[in-house]
Amino acid sequence: MSVLGKPMTVRGRGPAHRTLRLAPGGLSLRLRPRPLAVTLLLALLAAGSGALALTRDGLVPPAEVLGALLGAGSEQAAFVVLELRLPRVALGLVVGAGLGAAGSLFQQLSRNPLGSPDIVGFNSGAAKGALLVLLHGNPAYVAVGAAGGGLATALVVQLLARRGSFRGNRIILAGIAVGSLLASVNAYLLTRAALDHAQSAQLWLIGSLGATERHQILPALLALAALLLLALPLVRRLDLLEMGDEAAGGLGVDAGRTRVMVLLIAVGLSAVAVSVAGPIVFVALCAPQLARRLSRGTGTGLLPAAAMGALLLSASDLVAVTLPTAGSLPVGVVTGALGGVYLWRGCWGAGGDARGRAGPCRPLARGAPHPLN
Repeated sequence: MSVLGKPMTVRGRGPAHRTLRLAPGGLSLRLRPRPLAVTLLLALLAAGSGALALTRDGLVPPAEVLGALLGAGSEQAAFVVLELRLPRVALGLVVGAGLGAAGSLFQQLSRNPLGSPDIVGFNSGAAKGALLVLLHGNPAYVAVGAAGGGLATALVVQLLARRGSFRGNRIILAGIAVGSLLASVNAYLLTRAALDHAQSAQLWLIGSLGATERHQILPALLALAALLLLALPLVRRLDLLEMGDEAAGGLGVDAGRTRVMVLLIAVGLSAVAVSVAGPIVFVALCAPQLARRLSRGTGTGLLPAAAMGALLLSASDLVAVTLPTAGSLPVGVVTGALGGVYLWRGCWGAGGDARGRAGPCRPLARGAPHPLN
């Protein structure tokens, strides 16, 4: 077999995992059976949640939905499925996967289960950049504004957290402080905007997939795929940093360069999600830990977290559009409720149990196993 024209071999490393080597002496990826199976299962469940969203309320029967997807349905079914529902479902899967992957990278980078982009302020920074474009510029450049705001926030947080040696808890505290300041700035911008612009921007700040359009899907999907491909070779180096910078350096890992590259990729993933759906909360926080519990793995768990994020957001959006309320809810309302339940369970149920397991409210010590392993 070969990948991109390069020879590829699969070499066994005992029953725990296999190593997928892309080239002799080159990059390699470790494949563990259980995390791989969990990733596939979560992806199937996410696809099933999307299929339910396409057939919700019985307006279009499942047979007509399938016909519309295959190009053989009626014009009415094709319009409802392909124009109204499929873009929202597809973008929800892409955004959820991006948030799950970003949360996984942030949590491993900070060595803290609270290290997700919505907690440490990166989503607020991306939202500020996008909000400035929405209120005062061309909406076509929202993605650029989100990326610029996210990167600027990441730079400020890194500068605040880099007093002395690198510590994940400093990133969390600095990110929370910067995020609070940015939330205040965002609120101020809303008060100074025109009423109609402020109302649409406020809905966007909650996090919503309701305004999804078909032309947004392909750019978001390509950006997600590119960033995940860039992140995969860095996962092994990031895992080695758990041993400490000196030990990882002895194995050929440049700690500073690895952290910067991982941070840039994670901010990019967050910016992609924020630019098309707003700063949806708690998916990036919950998805990596839930996926890690299912896969019983250690380390970053990038792909299981991405699949779990897609499932969580797809299922949350399905709940948002089927609840008997006056109109469909923004998906951010549902994920916010989900996150509140998750944090309550983690802080009060698993945060200090008799077995001494750390929950989401307890930071990780260097070299300690992840709290949900």
